[in-house]
Amino acid sequence: MSEEPKNQIKELPKIQRRVLGVLMEKAFTTPEQYPLTLKAVTTGCNQKSNRDPVVAYSEDQVQHALDAMRKDLLVAEVFTDGGRAPRYRHYMRHKFDFSEAQFAIIAELMLRGRQQPGELRTRASRMIRIESQEQLKQELTDLQQKGYLQSNGPLERRGVEVDHKLYPSKERMDIGTISAGDESSDSEPTTPTAVSPQRTVETAIVSNQALSAVEALQATVKEQADLIRSLESVILDIDDRLQKLERDLGV
Repeated sequence: MSEEPKNQIKELPKIQRRVLGVLMEKAFTTPEQYPLTLKAVTTGCNQKSNRDPVVAYSEDQVQHALDAMRKDLLVAEVFTDGGRAPRYRHYMRHKFDFSEAQFAIIAELMLRGRQQPGELRTRASRMIRIESQEQLKQELTDLQQKGYLQSNGPLERRGVEVDHKLYPSKERMDIGTISAGDESSDSEPTTPTAVSPQRTVETAIVSNQALSAVEALQATVKEQADLIRSLESVILDIDDRLQKLERDLGV
């Protein structure tokens, strides 16, 4: 029997992406709790941390998404020894020929949407370690060549953002292209205007003050981003512990 062709699925509805992202994430991060019950999948979908946008799906909605993906053989229902409730696992490896790092990247993008490569590497590394930015770039380039990743500029460009391409066309989630930042070639040439030396000095002073303010703001933003990442990690750990406690208590 010939092997099933891979990379045939090109789009998934929003709720299916969230459900699939949860199954993939938990398989990486909490294998002792995987496969997941319907309750655990729903809780994972509705987490307030590491999710964008935050949603409030019902168990019925999640069950419907799971059933639809079971028909497409993306998800399987399994029963564990002594388990009363059915559990669910993903079959992404049967459907796509991605590397393990690429599965983590796609899962993170399905859970959080577009983001810059630096933060993507940090978040995806919770699932599987990505050793360097160069490795990340190689993984992203390969996903892009396979048609599953979009970016709004060259991957090596500062400030570029990336996202998956599993959106149905009706969602219109093409992230476009960032501005080149230099539009002088598109402008009509103008006649230079004479500027007095005093005005030049005043302009330079104002420019330096503005630059200092921007640099200070950038430093503050970086500190806050680092703090947020630390808090996200703590919150995620607490959430995983809570889910385990609920499971042990049979809640």
